[in-house]
Amino acid sequence: MEQKNQPLLEIRDLSVSFRMYDHGLEQTDLKVISHLHLTVFPGEIVAIAGSSGSGKSLLASAILGILPRNATLRGHMRYRGEALTPQRQKQLRGTELALVPQSVAYFDPLMKVGAQADGHRRPKPTERRRQLFSRFGLPDKTEQLYPYQLSGGMARRILVSTALLPGAQLILADEPTPGMSLDQALEALRMFREMADAGKAVILITHDIDLAFEFADRVAVFYAGTTVEIAPASDFKAGPDALRHPYSKALWHALPQNGFQPIEGFQPYAGNLPQGCLFAPRCPCKTAECESKIPPIRKIRGGEVRCYHGT
Repeated sequence: MEQKNQPLLEIRDLSVSFRMYDHGLEQTDLKVISHLHLTVFPGEIVAIAGSSGSGKSLLASAILGILPRNATLRGHMRYRGEALTPQRQKQLRGTELALVPQSVAYFDPLMKVGAQADGHRRPKPTERRRQLFSRFGLPDKTEQLYPYQLSGGMARRILVSTALLPGAQLILADEPTPGMSLDQALEALRMFREMADAGKAVILITHDIDLAFEFADRVAVFYAGTTVEIAPASDFKAGPDALRHPYSKALWHALPQNGFQPIEGFQPYAGNLPQGCLFAPRCPCKTAECESKIPPIRKIRGGEVRCYHGT
């Protein structure tokens, strides 16, 4: 995969907070994403890995401009070199930017799934949609079913098909494979790979890290709402010595095939983040500097890492 010089999507120092009620009518800002960093080029799949609550799905909502009204966003997001403003997000959403949502609740329960997938597009992409349904092994009658008649795996496959229809340049796939059989999940990832090879880009948010390693070009590791490492997928397959951040190494050791080794402690809650490095309370390499200052992103060995001691 040959990256072009111009990023398709560029995110720098992104922070997202929510205005919440604390005690009585007292309001407070709860920061859930801070100093997040990500760049995506045409022709690549970037997988995002990290534990639940690390900000993966929230990032997709921020890119699309579908955060709730009590959210405040700071930082820089650029698409094709231009600022990704709310107005531009609205113009691009559903055309150049497409979402494979995590929740099947996105279906209209009163509408047949075939008509939902075709949407309001003119001309209707019925034949193309039927081809995608067939490729995912969905029976011909599927388009006449209502959402309540679908299995979890069928619903996931339809959501993936629907996102692939508009010919988007950037696909945001939020946990697209749970509920699918292995063959179905592989087929979905092969389709994402084909799109990337054709010059489009895919952000793959997933807990199926093993599958992601096989199809992604790079992997971004999130922790407590920030980016701690971005590395070639080959580094994760090579093993912990090829990785740069202590949390990435711990994530590798926690995979079932690598011994399922846990580390002590928990990911910090958004309302109680440590002052310096967010991973410092659990890190065996921490120093006083780590506990007092947030590390900057540094480029090391063909990857990027937010760590004073990354090598």
